[in-house]
Amino acid sequence: MTHRVNIIVYPVKDKNVSKVLFSKYLGVEPYVDGAYYVGFRVGDQEIGLNPNAHLQGVTTPIAYIDVTDIKASLQTLVEAGAQVQQDATDVGGGLLVATVKDVDGNILGLRQSP
Repeated sequence: MTHRVNIIVYPVKDKNVSKVLFSKYLGVEPYVDGAYYVGFRVGDQEIGLNPNAHLQGVTTPIAYIDVTDIKASLQTLVEAGAQVQQDATDVGGGLLVATVKDVDGNILGLRQSP
């Protein structure tokens, strides 16, 4: 696993309202504006908005780190006491994401590029 958070995804209920607010907050327009995700790049940091996160029970932002082997990383975290919240899922173009919940209920994200 790497030790750098590369993306933070916020759950939002109204994509359009949040897109305007985050554009003003971050000082940039989104580079991706889809039905399921709005993405902003600020330097080498990505900030995302997920309008469907609430439907999955997510109510707080999730920080994702990039990994080279998402299944091995999930296994390592489970062995350390985490519970899989979302198994590795292709969210488009071969990009895999997964989340685990730590013993305190925090959600940690993993992302593997194609």
